[in-house]
Amino acid sequence: MTDLQHTIKKTVSYKGRGLHTGNDTTITFKPAPENYGIKFVRVDLENHPEIPATIDYVKQNTSIDSLRGTTIMLGDAEVHTVEHVLAAIVGLQIDNIRIEINSNEPPIGDGSVMPFVNKLLEAGVEQQNEPRDFVIVEEPISYRDEKRGIEFAALPTDDYRLTVMIDYKNPALGSQHSGLFALEKEFITEFASARTFCFLHEIESLIDQGLIKGGDIDTAIVFVDRELSNNDISNLKNKLGIDNKVDLGKSGILNDKELRFKNEPCRHKLVDLIGDLALVGVPIKAQILAARPGHQSNIEFVKILSELYKKQKLTRKYSDVSTKGVVFDINAIKKILPHRYPFLLVDKIVEFEPGEKITGIKNVTLNEDFFNGHFPGKPVMPGVLIVEAMAQVGGILLLKDGEDVENKLVFFMSIDNVKFRKPVIPGDQLVMELSMLKARRSTFKMAGHAYVQGELVCEAEMMAAVVDK
Repeated sequence: MTDLQHTIKKTVSYKGRGLHTGNDTTITFKPAPENYGIKFVRVDLENHPEIPATIDYVKQNTSIDSLRGTTIMLGDAEVHTVEHVLAAIVGLQIDNIRIEINSNEPPIGDGSVMPFVNKLLEAGVEQQNEPRDFVIVEEPISYRDEKRGIEFAALPTDDYRLTVMIDYKNPALGSQHSGLFALEKEFITEFASARTFCFLHEIESLIDQGLIKGGDIDTAIVFVDRELSNNDISNLKNKLGIDNKVDLGKSGILNDKELRFKNEPCRHKLVDLIGDLALVGVPIKAQILAARPGHQSNIEFVKILSELYKKQKLTRKYSDVSTKGVVFDINAIKKILPHRYPFLLVDKIVEFEPGEKITGIKNVTLNEDFFNGHFPGKPVMPGVLIVEAMAQVGGILLLKDGEDVENKLVFFMSIDNVKFRKPVIPGDQLVMELSMLKARRSTFKMAGHAYVQGELVCEAEMMAAVVDK
């Protein structure tokens, strides 16, 4: 994978009908500056709203359209079925591009991403000067939907690889698998031309639900899974508004359409997955394994990778070195917290889920200044300082991407339900776990627990406010 960002050299456009909306659409790809990302621009709407192609802008619902495509939205502006466009962009390793569209859905073309790939190749891809950012999977990640038999895993690797398995229990389709191991070598020749597909029994239902208004037998592979009479076929043609011949065929595929690849449906599912995974917002370094993926499950997995990226982005911002098992070392903590000796009471952060939970470590030694007077001959860490140490860990939990901590302070407003279970003495390692209970704009409530060798020594609930200096 390349280490520098890329955009396109010139503006290109493509026209066609949207698959589900049936709207006539012109989509225009334009070069974009470094760090711009991928954005869709609804030029047909007032003020031309720009919708970033990231998970934060994915329309969340459980309706049928979320099963058939991915929609992004900003306010009232929406763009449906973005996965094919995004797959073409990622497949060509383009990082920054402005996508102007004069309707709410890109053209479907022949049901593959190749029309978009060809247009982007026509525009040309050029290297920029800024380095690419990545989400890097360093430990195995998994997601499972047992009810639907869907499984995902992401494994550590230095590049981007995908393996997909589908199983529809249909004689004409059956079980298939496919794998992509090098975007630059395989995407265009082995995957970009793979077309979308559906089953014959689904078509009438999709039509009745107001979908596939722009679909016809040339925009998808249709697998025959039911018998139709001549009258049924005639009704189907009328509903789709097509005059072409429609025949059940003998191959299990409507009109005996020839496949471009033996496992073309699985290859297209892999392409869809690439498009949905683009919503992480940055390139991925991982091997992705997916069994029976669909758009809804793809988005759920994107959420997991997106949270990992946010965590890594914060870590990279404050840490100059990477140490296994350490999220923030003492040097990073000093960049985050304003506290200094003798009141900096956390040595490292070992676990961190931004806005959710955090684990910090304080190594308690006899050299602590407070042991001089608490107590001579019987050193015990003051309970109030244990609470303070937990509070400092909680302050780090409030880190937000893009927020300048140098201009912020965390003030604790209240401490409730404090209990001290066991003395903390020199030589102990204090392990402090904080979890978010409530978050409202600039005020937060957290639960804190401190342990020594697995035994609870202190617990408390704390409320804090983030204020400007």
